[in-house]
Amino acid sequence: MPDVEAAFVSCDTRAAGRLAVSHLASLGHRRIGMLSGPERYLPARGELDGYLEATRTAGLREMVQVAPWFTVEDGQVAAARLMADGATAMVCGSDLMALGAVRAARAEGLSVPGDISIIGFDDSPLMSFTDPPLTTIRQPVAAMSAAAVQMLANVIQGRPMRHRKFTFGPTLVVRGSTGKASSRG
Repeated sequence: MPDVEAAFVSCDTRAAGRLAVSHLASLGHRRIGMLSGPERYLPARGELDGYLEATRTAGLREMVQVAPWFTVEDGQVAAARLMADGATAMVCGSDLMALGAVRAARAEGLSVPGDISIIGFDDSPLMSFTDPPLTTIRQPVAAMSAAAVQMLANVIQGRPMRHRKFTFGPTLVVRGSTGKASSRG
């Protein structure tokens, strides 16, 4: 919350949304959907804002489904709606939601990435072992954790904090769930 006087450590989720859309657009996708988590969570809001900014800049239609949670099941339901609306690629608010999107695509007889491309968010440890291996946005968890621990140590030791907000950049990890837009796309 902006009015709370506290330290803040986060991944730049707005940049993550832009990065995902940029990657998909570079592959020729023009109908890129967003599966977002609840907007009450700052990371979800940031990802959505980045997605909206990137789609507007690229002149793409906004296609958004907001799910109640970041689960496989919610991802599957939201992805089915986006596919019915014509999406050929999806940016998901979590890796679990992306796995739900893969499930929804397969239920429709579509291949990932042959017919539809999917990007997750988090780079959970097992995502390189899924079928297909999931393209995702990696948060620099180790660096973020180290910064949070250092800030806490400074507070405990009575040292003043020079900076209260630390934002770390995301990294796109390209694996097998994204590919060139098909004739659908």
